Amino acid sequence: FTALVNDMNSSLESLYSTCSGQQTESTPLLHNGETSHISPEPPSSSSSSADSPQTSLRRSQPMHILAVRRLQEEEQQLRTSSLPAIPNPFPELCSPASSPVLSPGSLPPGEPSTGKYIVKIFSEDGMGKVVEIPADMTARDLCQLLVYKSHCVDDNSWALVEHHPLLGLERCLEDHELVVQVQASMNSDSRFLFRKNYAKYEFFRNPLTFFPEHMVAWCQETNRTIPPSQLLQNFLATSSCPEIQGYLYVKEVGRKSWKKVYMFLRRSGLYCSTKGTSKEPRHLQLLADLEDSNIFTVITGKKQHGAPTDFGFCIKPNKCRGELKELRMLCAEDEQGRTCWMTAFRLFKYGIVLYQNYKIPQQRKTLISHFSAPVRSVSENSLVAMDFSGRIGRVIDNPVEAQSAAMEEGHAWRVRHKLSFHVISVNNARTQLWFHGRISREESHRIIHQQGQVDGLFLLRVSQSNPKAFVLTLCHHQKIKHFQILPCEEDGQVFFSLDDGATKFTDLIQLVEFYQLNRGVLPCKLKHPCTVVAL
Repeated sequence: FTALVNDMNSSLESLYSTCSGQQTESTPLLHNGETSHISPEPPSSSSSSADSPQTSLRRSQPMHILAVRRLQEEEQQLRTSSLPAIPNPFPELCSPASSPVLSPGSLPPGEPSTGKYIVKIFSEDGMGKVVEIPADMTARDLCQLLVYKSHCVDDNSWALVEHHPLLGLERCLEDHELVVQVQASMNSDSRFLFRKNYAKYEFFRNPLTFFPEHMVAWCQETNRTIPPSQLLQNFLATSSCPEIQGYLYVKEVGRKSWKKVYMFLRRSGLYCSTKGTSKEPRHLQLLADLEDSNIFTVITGKKQHGAPTDFGFCIKPNKCRGELKELRMLCAEDEQGRTCWMTAFRLFKYGIVLYQNYKIPQQRKTLISHFSAPVRSVSENSLVAMDFSGRIGRVIDNPVEAQSAAMEEGHAWRVRHKLSFHVISVNNARTQLWFHGRISREESHRIIHQQGQVDGLFLLRVSQSNPKAFVLTLCHHQKIKHFQILPCEEDGQVFFSLDDGATKFTDLIQLVEFYQLNRGVLPCKLKHPCTVVAL
């Protein structure tokens, strides 16, 4: 810039000296941000007289460039300030420069600004909801807001999912992540999903399920079982050096082929061994850094990327905008292996912050339980059983008689409306979160995969093979099992049973409530209902 100014000064000096025919002296046009000008030297004794035409010349004074810009800005501010301040009723339709709608790249990562931003959240049924949030809102806070707006049950298992449909990738945001920062790094085709994720902190409750001994290097070196508490301490403590090891399939960069390589995951990054299972430094090659990357589940591995198994995951750099050559596509042998690698990645990257995220809702739940107790409403306390079979009504004091009257009334209602037992069961179960109606076997697998694959995760659906039956889909030890619920008749009344009539239930709600308290013939109790919410 200084060289340009000097060049301008020289050009102007030569121009003025040519026009005036006199020796002139000039000062720089720009000097330390101050306005300067060119002033002619007073005429010498050898010059022409004062009444000469040249002495009456008045040269134009150059104006400072910054001063012109400042005047233009002040004029623009004056023009806009004179207009009435009318709020924009459709901020999401405006351009990013004049609206709070957050577009990718409009906010530098790590530098949240103040103000409000518009974020669009989608539910699993494809419907979207626009929410205005501040720049410092975390994923946990946004989930709490959506739970409140959607009237959902707040059980601290809701999650915000970063979904990339073109890449076939998705991941659950950590509770402490800023939503505005994450969206600023996303592509235009990417979106946020709001859904359940029961496995987000399940490794704190059952660490041995997530970290099998043959994949933890310390177990192999000491040749003994690690207590669960000590296993977690090794992952959370920065002074320790735990290591996850095992074979993974790696997609070669720029090619469609996959190669099976022995891998090591440490705090410093993901390494592959160039010589068998050797972990000598000269045989280790760094594949991905943990600090500037995030780990995603690959949801279309075989179809889109030609993966050898269905248990793919990917390490995506934060700066990556969707180019496949920058992604590290990996694939495990089974679901347990994939879960182990992905959970260890999160622990190595975030450490004690994950444990703090896990404890916050637990502490809040304990605090609330001290001050709130379930209290029946006045209307519930005033409800009594009545008998209107005679000319005047009477209160039924005997509980057995009251229950019998209720069953008779229900049976009379079925006969009166001529509804089949199956239709009545569907209508009763339709209001329950765990009932998903007529979905396919594959769709039930997809829902359970998305919501965490923890023990006791379940849903009920209508059977595709038997139109009068239902199916209980249950997850146990990261495997999905199906149990058919068949109708059975006894003394003219139809019941439902999971165990060929050994245990009978009048409706599906009663069946689910029983197996939530008793394991029975199931591998585990029913704990977590698969829930699909509409925003």
